[in-house]
Amino acid sequence: MNQEIPEETIANLEKQLRYISGMIKQNGRKILNHYPITSPQFIALQFLIDGDLTIGELSNKNGLAFSTTTDLVDRLEKNELVERIKDTSDRRVVRIHILTKGRTIIEEVIQKRQHYLGEVLENSSIDQTEALNEMLTHLYEEMHQVNDN
Repeated sequence: MNQEIPEETIANLEKQLRYISGMIKQNGRKILNHYPITSPQFIALQFLIDGDLTIGELSNKNGLAFSTTTDLVDRLEKNELVERIKDTSDRRVVRIHILTKGRTIIEEVIQKRQHYLGEVLENSSIDQTEALNEMLTHLYEEMHQVNDN
């Protein structure tokens, strides 16, 4: 499907996605006010929920400087949300492992964010919601493909 999409349509889509993203982040910050973590810590914990990472890997994923990520992990460790574990195959490598308390916070916050989205979509039909989900999935996959090239 190689058709020319009008620039105005592209500009409007980008603007709407930017606004939607901002509103979701704003609501997410309100939710996080009830937890002992900051937005950057929440983002880091989300990456760690998928598996242990080194400071360097976490730094690359969240786009923060190595030293900033180290400070962030120090605070997470102090709050007993993560722990540093020496890699069993290479003792020089230290991995960051999410603890139960950190996992619980992520699960609760995500559940509250999903509840918020459910409230937002209350006046949408099932067909509209499924179509939106399909389009966003398609957009995500296309972006992933473009970014990997």
